[in-house]
Amino acid sequence: MKTKIIYFITLCMLSLTVQAQIDRSKMPEAGPDPIIKLGKPKTFTLKNGLKVIMVENNKLPRASASLTIDNKPYLEGEIAGVSSMMGSLLGRGTSNITKDEFNEKVDFLGANVSFFSSGAFASSLKKYFPEILELMADGVKNSQFTKEEFDKEVQVTLDGLKSSEKSVTAAARRVENVLTYGRNHPLGEFTSKESVKKITLKDIKNNYNTYYRPNNAYLVIEGDIDTKKIKKLVKSLFADWEKGTIPAYTMPVTKNIATTEINFVNMDNAVQSEIAIINNVDLTLGDKDYYAALIANNILGGGGTARLFMNLREDKGYTYGSYSSLRQSRYAGTFRATASVRNMVTDSSVVELQKEINRIRYQKVTAEELENSKEEYIGGFVMDVQKPRTVANFALNIARYNLPKDFYANYIKNIKAVTLDDVQNAAIKYFRGDKARIVVTGKGIEVLKNLEKTDYVINYFDKEGNPTEKPAMTMPIPEGMTAETVVNKYFKAIGGKDKVMAVKTKMTLANATIQGTPIVMTTKAAEPNKTSLVISVMGNTMQKMVFNGKNGYQEARGQKIDMQPAQIAEAKASNTLFSDLHYNAGELLRIEPIEGENAIVLKYNNTEIFYDMASGLKIKEVKITKTPDGKEGKTPTNFSDYKEVSGILFPHTISTKMGPIDLNLTVKEIKVNEGVSDADFE
Repeated sequence: MKTKIIYFITLCMLSLTVQAQIDRSKMPEAGPDPIIKLGKPKTFTLKNGLKVIMVENNKLPRASASLTIDNKPYLEGEIAGVSSMMGSLLGRGTSNITKDEFNEKVDFLGANVSFFSSGAFASSLKKYFPEILELMADGVKNSQFTKEEFDKEVQVTLDGLKSSEKSVTAAARRVENVLTYGRNHPLGEFTSKESVKKITLKDIKNNYNTYYRPNNAYLVIEGDIDTKKIKKLVKSLFADWEKGTIPAYTMPVTKNIATTEINFVNMDNAVQSEIAIINNVDLTLGDKDYYAALIANNILGGGGTARLFMNLREDKGYTYGSYSSLRQSRYAGTFRATASVRNMVTDSSVVELQKEINRIRYQKVTAEELENSKEEYIGGFVMDVQKPRTVANFALNIARYNLPKDFYANYIKNIKAVTLDDVQNAAIKYFRGDKARIVVTGKGIEVLKNLEKTDYVINYFDKEGNPTEKPAMTMPIPEGMTAETVVNKYFKAIGGKDKVMAVKTKMTLANATIQGTPIVMTTKAAEPNKTSLVISVMGNTMQKMVFNGKNGYQEARGQKIDMQPAQIAEAKASNTLFSDLHYNAGELLRIEPIEGENAIVLKYNNTEIFYDMASGLKIKEVKITKTPDGKEGKTPTNFSDYKEVSGILFPHTISTKMGPIDLNLTVKEIKVNEGVSDADFE
């Protein structure tokens, strides 16, 4: 299936001219620092250990409650995923109310109540808040973990794991965590199909009874509240929540490697490489150099004006975005610089990422960068403190991290005090480009040759972080195999060439979602070389492309654009009922491993076609294009879920990539030699 989706973007610009007697030769003087008044939250502690923080704000007639279970991370071992599943099962019916009654009541009140392994959240209008808080408390204390709901959650979890099996991003993050923290570290273990299948309902209940306890929890209530009434209400709802003994756990110490190395994860389906440069840090909220570290990270990779973004996207055009993050933690902090890049620039991107990390370590940032970053943080802070939720979170942080009471009152002062030397010292300390893991997840056959030219040692890992051998790059082509024999095997696999040649028209109806919007794509094709594509949203035609064999047009939002000669030539060459009829004239390139199986790769014009060596079915096409500035790009289209229609096997799941957007098509209907007329190509 060949599809083209055309986006028309209209940019409206409004220019305003203001005439005034202003001397623009002088910079305006900075005003005084804003005075931050956070207000003092009211707190109390129940006999069971539950610590309660109340923040009153009467701007809106709303209130919310946030419960935080402040446990140290712990190892789940062979039942990894048990706490996450427990959190998902909370609130699905209690000893006082059924699941359906609970949900109906919340919906009726226009409220929100949610539960998770590390706490719960509830919000509503002021007048309903006591009732909503009661529902949350009931779910927290009295959830009934039924066999029926447990079985459902097991299946949902397994389905989620299955759907992410081919996700390059998911594999990258999983391996990053395994290597950064260690497999026997709570932050390094991961949920797998094997671990989920070992989890029992008893394990769920044990996890809840052991770790979901009030003596290590905070309840933050904010909004339009009467603190005296809320205190009384909280006592009545949570005082009977039984405390327990939280098992002691000694967290393994994380260490950086002695010398920077590349850790490569081979993903045969990767059309771009996921790069992450990671090292462990010891940084906690409130540390002496905390503010300098914030500023250093912001300058390096904090957003669209930071160094990484300006280098890898704006200057080099390697990626849609490159960023860094500095994760503070009481247990295991990390520094991480990332980019998702085209395969052919993977090695260059690694070099540029490292260059920027080392540059901020060994050269002072400019005074302008420092001041801009300070102003950005201060501006964001001033905006955030206007929100009641922020004030509540500040109060929670002060309690959890044992911070000084004036920590946030002095935030602006401490940010402004950061010097150029402070930034460099923080970068040297926390951005360990000399002791970092460069985790690259990508297609080995396309990226390893150039990665091996770097100065770094390369170690290889599978998708679960296990050490492995260097992936096979290619295999010898069997004697006698040609492009023609490969294509003939494909036609035999889908039903026979005679049936294919009998197809005169074809209609395909497929569903997809683009950025959360459901769409319907209707494709029609007819001999000798006619095709049409209609994209609809909620029954309305949004985009249309038509080619009648001689000329065509593209239409969107009432604008119609005729095809140009080059587009017409391309349409004549590519838009056929079965494009594979041309491919026997292609070039046999290689045999390449994909998802544990071998694929035969042909090239026809600017397209690479992948056929499964065993079944003969086509599994992928990759169109190679060049941008106006000469950069090469690849657009992959994957084919799977073959089903028979009129004696011919057609793929019913088709996935492609449009820039940063993954487009997954589910074919709902295919009609052969019906449902198409000449009017479709007018």
